[in-house]
Amino acid sequence: MSELGSAFDAAIDQVGKCKKAGMMTVSGESATPKLDQLEQDLGAERTRALTRGAVDREWFQTTVRSLVEWVPETELALIAALGRIARAAPPGLP
Repeated sequence: MSELGSAFDAAIDQVGKCKKAGMMTVSGESATPKLDQLEQDLGAERTRALTRGAVDREWFQTTVRSLVEWVPETELALIAALGRIARAAPPGLP
């Protein structure tokens, strides 16, 4: 479980780096509102995942689908951070 918590922490840290860098969406708008929401969602799911011992598959899929719609192709670190969550999750996640 500590690996799963670390994966969530790394994703939350990556969100902070993206906000600090002034990330823009693929459509050219400020990504800050989307990053703020992602940060909140990651924090909430981290708590739930550590409590139940698994990441909610539907939450993960929905989050990744949403993310790839607005993250520029040049900003793959954020998507990779979510991939780390999938790799750290117990078997059964996508």
